[in-house]
Amino acid sequence: MPIDLFSSNDPIRLQPFFGYRNDSRVQLSVRAMRGDDPDFEQRSFLDNIRTMIKQYASHEVADLEVTLEYTGGDGEVHRQTLRTDDEGFAHFSIELPQGSTLPLKTAWERALVSWSPPSSDEQGGETQAFVLAPGREAKVGVISDIDDTILETGITGSVKAIASNWKRVLAQMPDQRELVPGARGLYSSLGGEAGLAALEDIPQARPRPVFYVSSSPWNLFSYLVTFKEQQGMPLGPVMLRDWGFNTKTLGSKSHGSHKRAAIERILGEYPNMQFALVGDDTQKDLIAFGAIAASHTHQIAAIFIRRASDEPLNDQEKTSVAEIKRAGVPFWIGADYSDAQAFLDKAGLDFDPKIDRLVKTVSEGDRPAP
Repeated sequence: MPIDLFSSNDPIRLQPFFGYRNDSRVQLSVRAMRGDDPDFEQRSFLDNIRTMIKQYASHEVADLEVTLEYTGGDGEVHRQTLRTDDEGFAHFSIELPQGSTLPLKTAWERALVSWSPPSSDEQGGETQAFVLAPGREAKVGVISDIDDTILETGITGSVKAIASNWKRVLAQMPDQRELVPGARGLYSSLGGEAGLAALEDIPQARPRPVFYVSSSPWNLFSYLVTFKEQQGMPLGPVMLRDWGFNTKTLGSKSHGSHKRAAIERILGEYPNMQFALVGDDTQKDLIAFGAIAASHTHQIAAIFIRRASDEPLNDQEKTSVAEIKRAGVPFWIGADYSDAQAFLDKAGLDFDPKIDRLVKTVSEGDRPAP
């Protein structure tokens, strides 16, 4: 008996992704879909598969009128209205008035997203969204990959690898997935310990903002947020990709270019900040990071690469390592984050306001040869 995943009569659901802002602009994306809010509670094996298939095979709503309302620090409400594209996305970019500033400390700010009824027999609605505002005190931030950097996958980007790990992809709920060993401690050091949220239903902000750049699909946003919340990992804006089950998007060719473009976008939004880049050796992170280190040297505080595979570095990756060293960017590569954490602890682990001294200790310590 076929599984009926979606119906044209299902209610419209608007998924806001985490936004971010600087002192001149607020940026936030949403996606309109039909269906209920995702529920990742463990059930039977088949029910888990059904839940995951619904994440991947989303039913998008095009041409829906959506409005974002953001209240600035001066109490002024800024609005922008867009229509969703063919994939259900609306990408908001609201210019703030001259003289707007970021808060002293990194904080999540609240926004409101509403949608108009697409027809006379349906209703509109609204939902809250969150915007990360890096604090003026935060001179350093973090840009991190997700798969095999914080979330164990066993997948290296190929269709064959995905096929051999299909249970992880299609049948495991977030609380069944494994956090990369040592990740929680390292990210607490990099991002700082979470403070108390201003309100109960608002995310906790880390002193140093954390951004995520991943080749995973936008469909997995809620899944990944749930995983990070359950594991006590920092929350932050996520730059994912829109892809389907095909060789173009499941292959490894476009991983590096997507990540490099996303990282450059973040660096461009915060030209006066430095960032620690954290990734692994399975999806061309090292190549992307090497290019970034060469072109944005003054903004890269450090690079961490986790060795998740047993394959030796190829010539292109070795060239990237040379680029990083030539740029003078502190660099650590190793199989276990506890090694990096040990170096940080040994250095005193203050990390505030800059991480240069601490990561230099890491880069000068013993590490596996590339």
